[in-house]
Amino acid sequence: MLNEDYVRHIDKFGRVVLPTNMRKRLKIRPQDYIEIYQEEDQIVMQPYWQDKPCIVTGQVTCANKVLSGGVVISPEGARLLLQDLLALRLQKEI
Repeated sequence: MLNEDYVRHIDKFGRVVLPTNMRKRLKIRPQDYIEIYQEEDQIVMQPYWQDKPCIVTGQVTCANKVLSGGVVISPEGARLLLQDLLALRLQKEI
């Protein structure tokens, strides 16, 4: 059963209105870009942050964080980086 709050129609220009609470939760503002693609028989829409790729993984996600010096890191990149730093510490290289 579909959640009535998220059922939307496509207007004659092909536009769809995203609900306000969804835009707020995903931190989507007017003029932001949305990535739209097809996965099998599903249409997938997600925020697109072309200027925020992770320095470690290259992933662009809404969970990426900008650290000091403008370094962008994804949760997966942070995990990998922490793993590497801990391994170096155990080897007493840092």
